[in-house]
Amino acid sequence: MTVREGSLEAPTRHPLDWQSADFYDEGKLNHELERVFDICHGCRRCVNLCTAFPRLFDLVDESPTLEVDGIPKKDYWEVIDRCYLCDMCYMTKCPYVPPHEWNVDFPHLMLRAKAVKFRKGETSFRDKLLSSTDALGKLASIPVVVQMVNAANKSAPVRKVMDSVLGIHQDRVLPEYNSAKFRTTAKPDASFPVRDGKTAPGKVAIFSTCYVNYNEPGIGHDLVKILAHNEVPAIIVEKEACCGMPKLELGDLKAVARNKELNIPVLAKLAREGYAILTAVPSCTLMFKQELPLMFPDDADVQAVGEAIFDPFEYLVLRHKDGLLKKEFSRPLGKVSYHIPCHLRVQNMGQKTRELLEMIPDTTVTTVERCAGHDGTWGVKSEYFEQSMKIGRPVFRLMNDAAPDYISSDCAIAGRHIEQGINESKASDGKADPDRGAAQKQHPITLIRIAYGL
Repeated sequence: MTVREGSLEAPTRHPLDWQSADFYDEGKLNHELERVFDICHGCRRCVNLCTAFPRLFDLVDESPTLEVDGIPKKDYWEVIDRCYLCDMCYMTKCPYVPPHEWNVDFPHLMLRAKAVKFRKGETSFRDKLLSSTDALGKLASIPVVVQMVNAANKSAPVRKVMDSVLGIHQDRVLPEYNSAKFRTTAKPDASFPVRDGKTAPGKVAIFSTCYVNYNEPGIGHDLVKILAHNEVPAIIVEKEACCGMPKLELGDLKAVARNKELNIPVLAKLAREGYAILTAVPSCTLMFKQELPLMFPDDADVQAVGEAIFDPFEYLVLRHKDGLLKKEFSRPLGKVSYHIPCHLRVQNMGQKTRELLEMIPDTTVTTVERCAGHDGTWGVKSEYFEQSMKIGRPVFRLMNDAAPDYISSDCAIAGRHIEQGINESKASDGKADPDRGAAQKQHPITLIRIAYGL
C-alpha cells in the first residue's frame, strides 16, 4: 500500500469524541501521543511555531534511542503544557492533517491530554483560577473592589507575592478591571430599519465577551458607535456566560458544556431570528464557530449559532461588499502596525481587519502575521512568561520597525503584550528615539471609530 507524502487538500476536522471512555484512557492517550510525536519528529516543519515542538525535538535528540520511543512518558507533559491550542500547526503547517490517512490533529490531541490531566485532579489551583474569567470579572469589577484589585496588580510587593504564591509572573502587565461594565452601560440603537445584504444579515446582536465586559468596555462601546453610524440596528445579547475557551484550554470540558447550556439557547434564538452575532474577541468567535460545533456535532442549535457568529471586521467587510458600509472616513490614521492573532487567522476568512483599515485615506498598514506569544493565560504564568516574551520578540521588532502612530491587534490581550514587549525592548537596547512619540495602542475597532470621526 502506498502512503501519500503529505496532502494538498484543505484541512478538515473530525468531531471531538470527548464523551467516550476511550478519550480519557491514559494508556490509549499515551499510545496516540507516541504515534503523533513520531510523525512530528520525522517532519519537524512546526519547529518555529511555539516552544512545544522544539521541546519535543530536544527530548528526542536527548533520548538514548534518538527516537520518540526513548522519551519517558512522564516527559510528554513538557510538550503538552507548552501547547496553548493556537491551532496554527493544524491550519498552516502540518501536511498530515485530515483528510490525510495519518490523521494528525496535534492541538486536539493536546486538548485530550489536558482533559485527562483535569479529570485526574492534577490541574493546579492557579490554572483553575485564571480560567474562571467570568467569576473573576464579576468580583474584581465591584466598584469598591476594582480600585484595590487594579492597585494590587500594579504594586511591586504584591506582584512578588503573586509570583511566589500563585505563579503569576511579577513582570507581566495585567489588564485593569472596569466597574462600568459594558453590558450595563451599553446603549445600542435598534431603531434603524433592517437592510439585509446578499452576504450578511442586516441586524446585529453583540455577545460582549468577558474581556470587553469587565476589562475594556470601550471596545464594545466603539463597536456600538460604528454600527449606529452605519445604521445597523443592534442589541446586546440578553444573557451570556463565558464562551468557554479558557476552560477548553484547561481541559475542563464539563465546564465548557455547562457554559454551552447557558449560552446556546439564547444565541440560537437570535440566530434563527436572523441576527448576525458579533464577538470582539477572536478566541470567543472561534469557540462558537469551531470548537463547540466539534464538541457537539449533532446539536442543531450549536450548528445554527456557529453559522451566525461573525468577527466584527468579517461582518463589516461583508456589508461593504453588499454596498451597505459607509466609507466616508474623516480622519487619517497615519502608520498602523497591525497584528493578526492566531485565533483569527485559523478562522480562514482572510485579513478582513487589514482590508477595512486600508480603506481609510492616508493610512498605511503594516501587517504582522505571526504568533505574539501571550496566548490567553499561558503568558501570565511564571514558568512561561519568559518563553512568551521570546516568542513575541520578532513581532515586537516588526511592529516597532514601521515607526507606527498606532499599534493594534484584534486580540486586546495580545495588543497589551506587544506594547509591553516594545517598551521593554526600547528600554533594554537604549534605542528609544526622543524625537519620535510613542505609538498609541488601540484596538482595530477603536481605530475605525477614530477614522469615522465619532
